[in-house]
Amino acid sequence: MHLTHPPEADGGRSAPKHTPDGLLSRRLSFIRRHPLYVSSYQRLLELEQDRIFCRHQMDHLLDVARIAYILNLETPLGLSRDLIYAAALLHDIGKSRQYEEGIPHEIAGAEIARQILSDMPPEISFTTEEQQEILMAIRGHRRLREHAGPLESLLYRSDKMSRACFACPAESECNWSNEKKNMEIRL
Repeated sequence: MHLTHPPEADGGRSAPKHTPDGLLSRRLSFIRRHPLYVSSYQRLLELEQDRIFCRHQMDHLLDVARIAYILNLETPLGLSRDLIYAAALLHDIGKSRQYEEGIPHEIAGAEIARQILSDMPPEISFTTEEQQEILMAIRGHRRLREHAGPLESLLYRSDKMSRACFACPAESECNWSNEKKNMEIRL
């Protein structure tokens, strides 16, 4: 976890680490414009064009990021906005490979994300530890592990909260379990 100050200094509650907006913007722009992201995302748009269920496109990715960041501030977990937004932008990027090759999208997504993150120029790159946190969060966003890390748990929870199953016209046909479906507006 990336904290501004040690948790013991404030009884375990800490403010999120702040990254200058310019660096955050450059990191997110790099991810979004990376050729592998662009090709994977474009293919996902094509494959989900007629999908009646939840889609895995930019609205969803940003909803997950925003929900996660709000929860991070409310809890407070002290996670940096960069980690949250990068993980959210990348968490479903492997979905086209799931549709076409049968590879679980959390596994395919982590492979794609690893390449994108490792291609970042040094002046904007995440540390090795931060990259591992992002990749672990992507791998764990579908099934929450017992000892999940803070970013992994946050991404899992935010991903589920982002879905308005209660208002979905295809809800009765959805194969998500009732425990997983978001059937209420949760605050």
